[in-house]
Amino acid sequence: MRNADRKPSDPAGPDPMSVAFEEARAAAGRGEVPVGAVIVKDGRIVASAGNRPRELRDPSAHAEMLAIRRACEAVDDERLSGCDLYVTLEPCTMCAGAISFARIRRVYYAAHDPKGGAVDNGVRFFGQPTCHHAPEVYGGIRESESAALLKEFFEERR
Repeated sequence: MRNADRKPSDPAGPDPMSVAFEEARAAAGRGEVPVGAVIVKDGRIVASAGNRPRELRDPSAHAEMLAIRRACEAVDDERLSGCDLYVTLEPCTMCAGAISFARIRRVYYAAHDPKGGAVDNGVRFFGQPTCHHAPEVYGGIRESESAALLKEFFEERR
């Protein structure tokens, strides 16, 4: 189920997508691709992270992966059933696999990623018969803001 017009709400705290954008901007400040992720359970943010593959010298240190690891610690479980993920860029195949294995309930993402995305582009991971768990997916939330952040980041490096 995809619906870019649906607005996620969190009456108990800050807007999770805004926190994801804060994480993305912090990642850019560290010289990382500006992607941020937040995990919410029962209306409360339980984990957030920004990209850190360069800093940690770890190709798996994507914002989603780090947020999933932190959320699993916070809830003391390897499953994040009932949790929602907010991320500023469409997840890649690696992150989509982790989302599925973690049993995340919903994924809200900002910019589509025609080259590296694996949710609505590329392999469309959650639609594959081998996918064990497919979350609800809502793409395109604040897409232009995310696209502008990414474009600015890469223009500065060229």
